[in-house]
Amino acid sequence: MPDNSAQKNSPSYRIAALDQDFLLGDTMRGARFMLEYQKAEDALRARGIVSTVVVFGSARVREGNPWYEAARSFARIASERGGALDGKDGGKRHVIATGGGPGIMEAANRGAAEAGAVTIGFNITLPHEQEPNAYSTPDLTFRFHYFAMRKMHLAMRAAALVVFPGGFGTLDELFEIMTLVQTGKMSPVPIVLYDSAYWQGLINLERMAEAGFIRPEDLKLFCYADSPEDAYRRIVDGAGESWTPKAVDKVQT
Repeated sequence: MPDNSAQKNSPSYRIAALDQDFLLGDTMRGARFMLEYQKAEDALRARGIVSTVVVFGSARVREGNPWYEAARSFARIASERGGALDGKDGGKRHVIATGGGPGIMEAANRGAAEAGAVTIGFNITLPHEQEPNAYSTPDLTFRFHYFAMRKMHLAMRAAALVVFPGGFGTLDELFEIMTLVQTGKMSPVPIVLYDSAYWQGLINLERMAEAGFIRPEDLKLFCYADSPEDAYRRIVDGAGESWTPKAVDKVQT
């Protein structure tokens, strides 16, 4: 029998779904983008995640830092009161979701885990590899190559956004959500900037309104909070009837 090893060893003979050279090629970028969406989506649906409370902030703060401890406390409060511990049949609402790494992300995942709730980590592959923190629920700990798909998943189920002090990445994610809400691509959600002194010293959004680059009413897209309890109350007040009755009752008592 003639030797057909050259044919069998040819890259073209590989099953397409098992051919990494093919799957990682430039022409398959669209398919990889789709796969990054679908893998996380399947896992979130399997867990019954209906909505999330997204927490952003610096990866550089550590345990003991006031912002770290505030994010940890806020996530515990939101998990206990917002529905993340409920919903066996109707799904879990207002589950804490972060970028999955250290710093504020770790603190928020940690606070949710300490409350006994599931919590999501949307990690990203970086030149200096980001390690997932030890507090996100293992089967809800994801890793993305594409920032765009990671941000899409962060936005898709977001019922509220709490932004702690941070750097370029935090600002990127904040303005992504604000732009989606401003342009009507996303339903309005409470956006809370934690630590008013930090944010007011960092950015002057009123200057944009004065220059006519945003509408005066766009300044109502966000608010400030200076304590974990205040941050949660502002979310509940901002969300109105869309929040859980259980959460409203607990905040008012």
